[in-house]
Amino acid sequence: MGVVQQVEDGKFVDSNSASSLANAKSPKAGNTLDKDAFLQLLVAQMKYQDPLEPTSNTEYISQYATFSELEQMQNMSASMDLFRASALVGQTVLLNVRDSQGRLTQVQGPVDFVTYENNKAYLSIRGELYSMDDLATVADPKYLEAYKLAADFLNIYNKLPAIENLTLADREKVEKLNEMYEKMTDYQKEFLTDEEVDTMKKYVKKMQDMVASAGADGSEGDDDGDGDGDDDGKVEGEGEGGDKK
Repeated sequence: MGVVQQVEDGKFVDSNSASSLANAKSPKAGNTLDKDAFLQLLVAQMKYQDPLEPTSNTEYISQYATFSELEQMQNMSASMDLFRASALVGQTVLLNVRDSQGRLTQVQGPVDFVTYENNKAYLSIRGELYSMDDLATVADPKYLEAYKLAADFLNIYNKLPAIENLTLADREKVEKLNEMYEKMTDYQKEFLTDEEVDTMKKYVKKMQDMVASAGADGSEGDDDGDGDGDDDGKVEGEGEGGDKK
């Protein structure tokens, strides 16, 4: 379908068709003119030019050369976008996405694969395609691991009672916290505040004291009752009457 261009007094006038073509926007379609559209506009310009002041051939050639350079730059940029997008496969990214009403939402997740449509790269995240232009942040795997460990730590930490209400029933949680902390690297420990670490150490110290105290109390009265076995000797004495005849 050709482009209809309105001309008044030898000059182009914006029409609805031209405006809609220039302003068309779609999630799956580019919003820039491609080579075919440029050629159609060029033909329209030649067809409807002012016959009294025609555009020179040199100007046409210059326009086409300029467009060709721009097209090459766009192709190079598109290739770079595809290369960058392909490198994101398997990584967790954060996207700032605007819906049809202009509301901004954030999408986070791992990139499953990359597709390329209409000179644009799209990232597949949980079954949905998002434009590479919406990319905000690429999460470092090292950061994600540290963040997850800190979240797991705080999940247990926040379930503990106040330290004055600590009981032996909380022993497993406290020992788990201490074990998790000891296995963390220095970088991972940075995701915990100094207050959280100090409080955790107080829990551990108090629990150790409670366990030691309970162990000392439990050692009293510990007998196995094996000394009562000698009572069976009475039965042996009664067997002497059996010699009677």
